Amino acid sequence: MNVLLKGKSKGKVYLVGAGPGDPKLITLRGKECIEACDVVVYDRLASPRLLRFLKPGAEKVYVGKLPDRHTMKQEDINQLLVDLALEGKIVCRLKGGDPTVFGRVGEEAELLQQNGIEFDIVPGITSAIAVPAYAGIPVTHRDLASSLSIITGHESPEKLDQSIHWDKVTLATGTLVFLMGVAKIGYIAEQLIKHGKPADTPVALIRWGTRVEQRTVTGTLETIEAIVQAADFKPPAVIVVGDVVKQREKLQWYERKPLFGTRVLITRARAQSSDLAERIEELGGEPCEFPVIETRFPAGAETVADVEQALRDAEQYDWLMFTSVNGVDYFFDWLSRLRIDIRSFHRARVAAVGPKTAEALEKRGLFVDVLPVKFQADELLGSLSGQLIEGQRVLLPRGDLAREVLPRELKAKGLIPVEIDVYETVLADNQDQETLELLKKRSVHVITFASSSTVTNLFEVLRRVGVSDPLELLQGIDIACIGPITAKTAEEAGLTVTIQPEDATIDGLIDAIAESRLALRN
Repeated sequence: MNVLLKGKSKGKVYLVGAGPGDPKLITLRGKECIEACDVVVYDRLASPRLLRFLKPGAEKVYVGKLPDRHTMKQEDINQLLVDLALEGKIVCRLKGGDPTVFGRVGEEAELLQQNGIEFDIVPGITSAIAVPAYAGIPVTHRDLASSLSIITGHESPEKLDQSIHWDKVTLATGTLVFLMGVAKIGYIAEQLIKHGKPADTPVALIRWGTRVEQRTVTGTLETIEAIVQAADFKPPAVIVVGDVVKQREKLQWYERKPLFGTRVLITRARAQSSDLAERIEELGGEPCEFPVIETRFPAGAETVADVEQALRDAEQYDWLMFTSVNGVDYFFDWLSRLRIDIRSFHRARVAAVGPKTAEALEKRGLFVDVLPVKFQADELLGSLSGQLIEGQRVLLPRGDLAREVLPRELKAKGLIPVEIDVYETVLADNQDQETLELLKKRSVHVITFASSSTVTNLFEVLRRVGVSDPLELLQGIDIACIGPITAKTAEEAGLTVTIQPEDATIDGLIDAIAESRLALRN
């Protein structure tokens, strides 16, 4: 039973903890609430990448706060939630970390209760624990700290003195975690020393923990203020005080990943980007999906008729040659549409370009007879040397932008290639505004291109969204191309290709990016 149902007259509000920043650290329940809502109300501590879970047409309202300005007062946010729910909407209030840990969820929930609006509080992973963990600091340790205090540091010294009993806090627990206290670090350190903490007590500050921007500085209570000032260390950050900070020297894990600190722009179609995005995340990077192409069934009546006729001639083919995963997927979709049994191609041997293409075929129960050593269409004929016979018919299920090298070479050898456009590639128009802003802020480190069409379409998409000089916008960003053909297109567009794998595969591309970033770090 779906528990996320809208009431007859009033809506419902989900007060959801988004976790500390890494979008994969949201709870399953939190993700469900995002998927079900009509409108999401979010701030800057909630990862924008969580918004990709919204259903089509869902409204987005940003109410975040910045150090130098408040986008919306808390009282106005409280009222906004009420107003949206009274309109009968399902509302997801997405808050960084856990909503009950200095998240002011009590104020929001109280006003909802006063207005008779149903609400759920969905806990999240608090930054007080997750951020230190990503810096290699466990907040408790059997030999070092068996207790933990979480304290707000986002107040004036006078208010801090009123809300914090320094004499009790200082000696009460093994580990002290201060949230939102970067600007007051000097005063916090001074008070802890004054009330009994040794001046050489280890301290760590972790900025934007669990994100690509994560940065950590360490020192002692005596030295940390000067270190923070010298590093120009800014909020938001978590402060950890205690001997557990020493564990960082041994337990750093996130910051040692090959792609730590690297934001990678993916230009592939959204349906194809998942494998690439997952590998980037595994290696510690942050993938940003900015699809500039989409694939779909061809719309032209003549093209459709050609495909139908070619597939109904299934028993005439000696070879099926696939050059992409898309070609495989659309080929089988066409068979399903036309009710054609794959066994009709029983005469044909199967060749594929690239291990992913071969894998897609194997998932369908077809095992390739030929897979070239180099994963490019141009290399396929070399791998077929001695197996091609003049007069053989070859079916090539491909996209409308496929290169003509393969069919031309087949004809030159006396074979009969039958090309069919089982799908067409079009310009995508559903890019995230958040990713575009990252480009403008120079916060993207690598752009990946898996085909020539992604290069040309990126320039076109940027022009359509108002970028007058796309080439200037992309300057200084590492350009990673999957193969020489794509690299040539990028260079002709004015880009400088800095990363190109030996193997023209997604895995090869990611490995090359990781090697490049590690070299820069070292």
